[in-house]
Amino acid sequence: MSKTLVAFFSASGTTARVAKTVAEAAGADLYEIRPEVPYTKADLNWMDKTSRSSVEMNDKSSRPALADRDANIAAYDTILLGFPIWWYVAPTIMNSFLESYDFSGKKIVLFATSGGSGFGKAAEGLRASVSAGAEIVEGKILNGTLSPAELQAWVSSVI
Repeated sequence: MSKTLVAFFSASGTTARVAKTVAEAAGADLYEIRPEVPYTKADLNWMDKTSRSSVEMNDKSSRPALADRDANIAAYDTILLGFPIWWYVAPTIMNSFLESYDFSGKKIVLFATSGGSGFGKAAEGLRASVSAGAEIVEGKILNGTLSPAELQAWVSSVI
């Protein structure tokens, strides 16, 4: 059986709650991707074109700094990578994370939380940031609608 890590970014706590449930279902370790400067409520105001998240998402080259780079990626075969959907894609901090480690030979399965949209172009936007030889798989939007048995079945099917 492969060794699995659930790595996640959560700005408001929603994705964190889902990631903990996924880690339990997978029997996986848990790692939080944290920005060097935490997001405030004002930073997350998508209706304000000058808010931090709006500015970052409008600049595809934006790479928010990470609080740390101590994830032991080499110890894992499969990474379940969770994030909220922002503007139909993954937040650019996910690119920061993927560009900070060698994922060669790893399987990365995406999961996300969303207020209503699907994955959009999230997988496409992350593939360019990952090491050659890594596999990115679009997983599932997990908004708490799966029963424990359904979540367990999904996790078992991807790891």
